[in-house]
Amino acid sequence: TARLAWFGWTLAETPFLPPLVSWNNLRIPGVLQRLAATYLATAVLELLFAKAVAEGSTSVSTCPSGWDILPFWPQWIFILMLEAVWLSLTFLLTVPGCPEGYLGPGGIGDLGKYPNCTGGAARYIDHLLLGERHIYQHPSSNVLYKTTVAYDPEGILGTINSIVMAFLGLQAGRILLFYKDQHKQIMLRFFIWSLVLGVVSAALTKCTKDQGWIPVNKNLWSLSYVTTLSCFAFLLLLLIYFLVDSRRLWSGAPFFYPGINSILVYVGHEIFEDYFPFKWKKKDGQSHGEHLAQNLVATSIWVLVSYVLYRKRIFWKI
Repeated sequence: TARLAWFGWTLAETPFLPPLVSWNNLRIPGVLQRLAATYLATAVLELLFAKAVAEGSTSVSTCPSGWDILPFWPQWIFILMLEAVWLSLTFLLTVPGCPEGYLGPGGIGDLGKYPNCTGGAARYIDHLLLGERHIYQHPSSNVLYKTTVAYDPEGILGTINSIVMAFLGLQAGRILLFYKDQHKQIMLRFFIWSLVLGVVSAALTKCTKDQGWIPVNKNLWSLSYVTTLSCFAFLLLLLIYFLVDSRRLWSGAPFFYPGINSILVYVGHEIFEDYFPFKWKKKDGQSHGEHLAQNLVATSIWVLVSYVLYRKRIFWKI
């Protein structure tokens, strides 16, 4: 946790990333900082309540179908309470000058009625606890909705839902461990989780793109964003498990190369993303085609780098 947070904060101070920032206005949240907080919460929860299972002692024939869920009810209660906190703060917290439960972008959004309400309660909490100078100063809403206030997409309130999402990932790992080599049982559980989360997303969004009770919103890391992304994650995991583990039709290459050195690839990308050959001046800054080509080239280079490191048995772990 400490190492992840340290990487996140010091990346902003590296000499490869001009201009240097002052500690007086250092952005406290961030991607790695959120991962650190998420990891800490999920790991502590597992250490406090997990039940040890001897290797090879668990099988479908001897364990009930809910063995990967029922014994861990204290964890689920904590996660539900955590989600209740997010819902309460998001929809019931009084934010000065903003309507209750506001989830909009502010600025010229909503016909310009709430120009300084970007993110609603999420921004308000970050502003109170972290300070205006220590959150992200240039969110995407600045460009799209002409907002003038700081807003952090990796802020405190969204981190609550990222913990919920990580816990769902922990559940996926638990399924793999408890039903080891029981391919049908594992894939069935992945499918059920995907189906349940998909139904929850459909209910929260009313099957709309940006409407419903809780719209899908990555900047807010909304509950529907978590359930939607997790739905597809379980579905994708099911497909990969079928191809790689069950049928052995695919080794997983080249994707597992950067996965093995994920923190190195991430830090390298953060440092060099604005330099050639990872980035170059585009003829049309608004061209989706050029932007896609640039990202494909950069990603391919990092996959190649991670492959070379894999062949040389160089792995950077934290």
